[in-house]
Amino acid sequence: MTEDQQPYTKTFPISWEQLHRDAKALAWRLLDMKTWKGIVAITRGGLVPASIIARELEIRLVDTVCISSYDFKEMGESKILKSVDMDDEDWLLVDDLVDTGRTAGIVKDMLPKAHFATVYAKPEGRPLVDTFITEVSQDTWILFPWDTESKFVKPIVSCT
Repeated sequence: MTEDQQPYTKTFPISWEQLHRDAKALAWRLLDMKTWKGIVAITRGGLVPASIIARELEIRLVDTVCISSYDFKEMGESKILKSVDMDDEDWLLVDDLVDTGRTAGIVKDMLPKAHFATVYAKPEGRPLVDTFITEVSQDTWILFPWDTESKFVKPIVSCT
């Protein structure tokens, strides 16, 4: 993290159930906009919401654009690992989150006509998103369910 970037001071844990509800809510928002030809999921975070949206909207054509930019709590150098060659206004571009907008900008340059939808949006990246469900503050780290595991936590008062 560079000096000009704010550190994450809050954590927002998301359960599998909450992510499913939020992705389904996103599908509801997208439902009456048009008949979508397909979805391009931004990997890896966009894979799960894209799958839920594809199911809910009966979209069978799902592709991916693969960009590597995040390491745990830090942004690294963005690398395009896999691109796509279509650009159509009837396509959905789906991701879990737009944060600073750096990855979103790269993908929007690839697919400028696509409708960009994310489940969660932070203020810096929000202008690049066409549709989203929940806004969170820029200094919040969203802890997605695929980044956590359940484990036993000792009670506050335990028998010894």
